[in-house]
Amino acid sequence: MYWRPSRANVVTGVGLLLLLAVVGLTAPRWTRLLTRTAPGDDTAPEERPPAREEEPAAGAVERRINVKLFFQAADRPGLVMEERAVPFSGDLATQLKSVVGELVQGSKSGLLPTLPPETKVLEVFVTPRGTAYVDLSKEAAGTPGGSHDELLSVYSVVNSLAVNFPAVKRVQILVDDRPADTLAGHIDLTRPLTADMTLLASVSVAPGESAPAGSPAPAASPAAAAAPRS
Repeated sequence: MYWRPSRANVVTGVGLLLLLAVVGLTAPRWTRLLTRTAPGDDTAPEERPPAREEEPAAGAVERRINVKLFFQAADRPGLVMEERAVPFSGDLATQLKSVVGELVQGSKSGLLPTLPPETKVLEVFVTPRGTAYVDLSKEAAGTPGGSHDELLSVYSVVNSLAVNFPAVKRVQILVDDRPADTLAGHIDLTRPLTADMTLLASVSVAPGESAPAGSPAPAASPAAAAAPRS
């Protein structure tokens, strides 16, 4: 005696087979409908960047600081300050290097350059006692002019660092990775130098008039210690 499936079981089995066939045939369509993006949204869900990654990029702002750069006056002897915004760095040596780099780029207000534009700032480092060593490429030695022009070139670097950064007490200029006797044959660079604000360009005043407030007054110059070399 053997078991024979009832008619109801046969009908049920056939119905299940038909249902599975229908689901298999329509599966791609249901997949497209379920993954369709909302109207107006052209980005697929898996391609849309997370919201948290967009916020820092949208809100990132480069921090800048204002510094005073010293260039040669165009109409009289001496240095003139030009204020400029430069990128901020939390590392002092990196910050000083960027400031000297701005000095090499030249003035943006018509002042004369104090370093040849081909000059490269090779390295800057600062000792714990506040001496900044500025290593310039050999192109810096191509400063034109005599001893006075060389004096302004040297102190444009010294003043631009010492005036803006209280941690810098003295500045010594190196040339092409080596200590230098002079920059262009005149001014003694064998020791660190302090800022000299007496080298600012004086203001011409007509007879009977007083000099504008804040203009430099004649004074003995500390740069005299950096006497021209014979």
